[in-house]
Amino acid sequence: MTSVQRLHHVAYRCKDAKETVEFYTKLLGMPFSIALADNRVPSTKEWSPHIHIFFEMQDGSSLAFFEVPEAPGMKLDPNTPDWVQHLALKVADMDTLLDYKKKLEDGGVTVIGPTNHGICQSIYFFDPSGHRLELAVDTSTPKMMTRLESEAMEVLEVWNKTKTAGDSDFGWLHHESAT
Repeated sequence: MTSVQRLHHVAYRCKDAKETVEFYTKLLGMPFSIALADNRVPSTKEWSPHIHIFFEMQDGSSLAFFEVPEAPGMKLDPNTPDWVQHLALKVADMDTLLDYKKKLEDGGVTVIGPTNHGICQSIYFFDPSGHRLELAVDTSTPKMMTRLESEAMEVLEVWNKTKTAGDSDFGWLHHESAT
């Protein structure tokens, strides 16, 4: 069996398909490519009128949303901090990231960042349905990635035993990205 090749699409629920199309096309510049409306769920055949909308990304993958008006009201998991569950999308460079920040803020969207994570710099914001989004520019180096990959299992083992970061110190990551 071959390995998974890439993301085909990721799907979320939205409150309003038209509002979602306007947000993603106007503020993020993502091409709106497909809209599929159906009264029944294709996989289960259950009654559930819905529209499934898709936005294209440069690599051929898609971001998709469902508006499901007859389902109970949409809500996020109240036990998960709002910073945890998010969708991170890659942008080309720091200038592009800053251009998006300005465009979003000019559009009335509250933006956090840029935040330096060492391997990337990011901005964070919410879409009209309350989904947290991250736009990130890769700032990693081969040296950083080699070190992170070599330490991954050890970090996981410490976490698994203690459920804390233990003595992990990733300060080097932020220092190295600043140089």
